[in-house]
Amino acid sequence: MLTDRQRIEKQKSAPALIRLHHALSRLRSVVTVMNTGAHPDDEQSGLLAFLRFGAGMRVIVGCSTRGEGGQNALGPERGGALGLMRSREMEEAARELDCDIVWLGHGPDDAVHDFGFSKDGDRTFDRWGEERIVERLVRAYRSERPDIVIPTFLDVPGQHGHHRAMTRAAERAIALAANDQAFPEHFAQGLKPWQVAKYYLPAWSGGGDTYDDEVPPPETTLTVRAEGREPATGADYDRIGEWSRYYHASQGMGYWREEPKTEWPLHLLLAAQTGKESSVFENLPVNLSDLAAEADLPATIAQALQDAQKAIDAAIAAFPARQVIILHLVAAAQKIDDICAHAQAAFLEEHAHRLKRKKAEVDHALIEAAAIFDGAELIPPVLSVASEALLKVGFSRQSAQYQTKAEPVLPEHCTAYMGTPSASGQSFDVKAGADAAFSPLYRPFWSALGGNGDFYVRVTAQFSGYQAQAHFDLAEQFALVPAQSVRIEPEAIIVPLDQTAQMQWPVDVTVSGDQWPVRFISDGGWSVVQDKGTATLYAPEKPAAGLFQVKTQIAGRDAVRLTPITYPHIGQVIYREPEVLNILALDLKLPQGAKIGYIGGGADRAGLWLSRMGLDVTKLEPKHLAGDLQQFTTIVVGIFAFGLRQDLAEATARLHAYVENGGHLVTLYHRPTDGWKPAVTPPRHIKIGSPSLRWRVTDPAAPVTLLEPDHKLLNWPNRITAQDWEGWNKERGLYFASQWDEAYQPLLSMHDANEQPLTGALLSARIGKGRHTHTSLVLHHQMDKLVAGAFRLMANLVSGEAE
Repeated sequence: MLTDRQRIEKQKSAPALIRLHHALSRLRSVVTVMNTGAHPDDEQSGLLAFLRFGAGMRVIVGCSTRGEGGQNALGPERGGALGLMRSREMEEAARELDCDIVWLGHGPDDAVHDFGFSKDGDRTFDRWGEERIVERLVRAYRSERPDIVIPTFLDVPGQHGHHRAMTRAAERAIALAANDQAFPEHFAQGLKPWQVAKYYLPAWSGGGDTYDDEVPPPETTLTVRAEGREPATGADYDRIGEWSRYYHASQGMGYWREEPKTEWPLHLLLAAQTGKESSVFENLPVNLSDLAAEADLPATIAQALQDAQKAIDAAIAAFPARQVIILHLVAAAQKIDDICAHAQAAFLEEHAHRLKRKKAEVDHALIEAAAIFDGAELIPPVLSVASEALLKVGFSRQSAQYQTKAEPVLPEHCTAYMGTPSASGQSFDVKAGADAAFSPLYRPFWSALGGNGDFYVRVTAQFSGYQAQAHFDLAEQFALVPAQSVRIEPEAIIVPLDQTAQMQWPVDVTVSGDQWPVRFISDGGWSVVQDKGTATLYAPEKPAAGLFQVKTQIAGRDAVRLTPITYPHIGQVIYREPEVLNILALDLKLPQGAKIGYIGGGADRAGLWLSRMGLDVTKLEPKHLAGDLQQFTTIVVGIFAFGLRQDLAEATARLHAYVENGGHLVTLYHRPTDGWKPAVTPPRHIKIGSPSLRWRVTDPAAPVTLLEPDHKLLNWPNRITAQDWEGWNKERGLYFASQWDEAYQPLLSMHDANEQPLTGALLSARIGKGRHTHTSLVLHHQMDKLVAGAFRLMANLVSGEAE
């Protein structure tokens, strides 16, 4: 349930006059543009802000993955949970741009997902399936009918393989979408061939801190110029783009440029009609009046189209006079209805989607102009099977004169019973039926016009005999979830096989919601026994090395863990995953007497895993950094931490003194932008390579060469062998060091296929009486994935002053 402050913040963030102005500006054009990319945050936000608010186009972002393979600068979410979080960020970013989203990938269990960094489009297609992603793009073209398609990136060496694959697929899908022989299953589903009129490539380089395009961009055939500022907000269009990118907070997005961008060069690669262009609108019908110029159109229909556009123009010109706006919008809507009812079949075949969209936009603008809808809130916003909630739909005082009504649109097997209407709106008692399905985690489409998810509100109002209808999302994200959430702590137990004295471990089992007993299903001789509210994991008589899973069931089904993910910029979403108890049994020796200090920024769980390995770990807070650091044999700095914790940045000199006086400092990878100053942050000079594409190894099975096989960090207390590099997930490492002080020894060499060896993955130096070790290996991720070799190597890295 929203707090009072949250309600105030929501109202403040969307003033009524700006909402009305934006609802009217949608009506200016009948052109649709789709910007394609591979991840949430790939969209070209400043350009899209201009095309939507400056040119009045309908804007769609076509995104292939949920970003589940990326990093998280805000918190511990990884994998599917991060994909859900980044999906919500993309939705809020789209809300700021007033654009729609077509998702081509459906989460980590779908073939089209973010599997981590790729340097080659072909290797990406090996994972996604080229025909699969092309078919999904063809489907998107046919369902949404974009006139213009613009990928964000070029298909060139030096660019992310996901980006390259998406650009190649976007181009291939153009011809196939127009082919009445391609993907005939679409036609049985009501889709029809569609010819994209223009396909542009970006005429700018995708190089920078991350990528390194090896070839120059194509020549510019047209430059989109964003002249002036957006009228309603008075902001530069590129600034509005950054307002949108602000919501990609898990990726550290949102920048304040001193000089907002005003030009975007494009290269027209494919076009239905040729000729030099002066505008992206060239050879396209810009508005309803342009449709009137269609050949062989009856005079009555042509006149109706012109009249409808005149009414729209008059409504826009009347801003902010609400009653005048309503008068003109009703006239426009009625004309559009007449056109849809009487126009020729051939005309409607080509343009009915424009009329339908314009009608929906007019209806939304009418309800906005009447100022009759104040929001819809479900209390609570999360339902379980057979539970109940209260839906409150708020109306303004003037809503009665428009005979305003609200109707909940519910998931299947859910019902709503209307209460007594009041002057402030309507209320409904909502109940989830016993057969209701759980809400999908990853929704395939998001609309700027509302009606998203499996629960929203339809509002209707009468305007001089014309009924307008619009859809509105709930104030908080709705989720229908299981009646029980099972949580096992710890979710994974690390078992060093040489510690045979311990054969049992306490396990905490918590059931939230309806209380039912939990059943455990043994694996490999590992079993959980429950007795009087306690649970204990028992090892088999002779434990074998390997990863084992004790699965759980409750109320006759597989148990799941429900994890709320809550951040101010996205609200709350509920992640759902099977609940299992993982056991990693491995040959793991720990440094005796080690006392570890861990400095995390919330972006990894390295400190947690060190503790679960059986080490003495203290999470270092500001008070610790200001105190006696020499009490710790090793201090570990987590990923991104120098950029996330000001107290850490301020303690750099104290960390250097800690090393000089005999301490062992271990730093996990940082980006150049994470407050990492090569000559200041590490005890001796270490520069992080840029652009980062050149300084990473994306193949998780890439061969690893030990450059110093006798070095103690590779031999004590665990001897690192080829077996420790097996079974790695996603990648070897990233943000490798490119230059370092001669004091550092590079310990490893590795590289992706057909590339030169990189030696900046693991560096270590004797400094004063102590040691600094810096690693760009993704050890934190491998530990999350319970890769045995990562635990063995991490035990060595924190083994104290190693010689």
